[in-house]
Amino acid sequence: MATLNAVTLPSCTGVRATTARRTARPMAVRASLKQVGSIALATAASVAIAGSAMAATVKLGSDDGDLAFVPSEITVAAGEIIEFINNAGFPHNVLFEEDEVPAGVDVAKISMDEEDLLNAAGEKYTVTLQEKGSYTIYCSPHQGAGMKGKITVN
Repeated sequence: MATLNAVTLPSCTGVRATTARRTARPMAVRASLKQVGSIALATAASVAIAGSAMAATVKLGSDDGDLAFVPSEITVAAGEIIEFINNAGFPHNVLFEEDEVPAGVDVAKISMDEEDLLNAAGEKYTVTLQEKGSYTIYCSPHQGAGMKGKITVN
């Protein structure tokens, strides 16, 4: 038979269970529909402004293989980016005609180096024109074929 031994447990008298109470105020976020609308409008305007920094894209060579800037004439605002994308009939480059830019503009700073060529589809050259006026551009390998264009900066 098994023997049962008694075990004495200590008493916990005088101990009270308590709960901690916090008095925290709930944080409330309140905005009127007018405020939410204003925020949404400001966000949309920011996105539109950021997107408009890219003013124009010009293809170098037409889709059907013509040696041309497409479009051949563009108008942009001062400070906007113009992106030239190699499309067809390459190699191409983008040079600015020295006598056909606004006074004081250094064509060496805005033109590609004449020896640099875009040799593959999708290659890009970007430029930002700051001075208002008219600019004539050409592709040196295809200048004899009439590959010229015009950029007007407002």
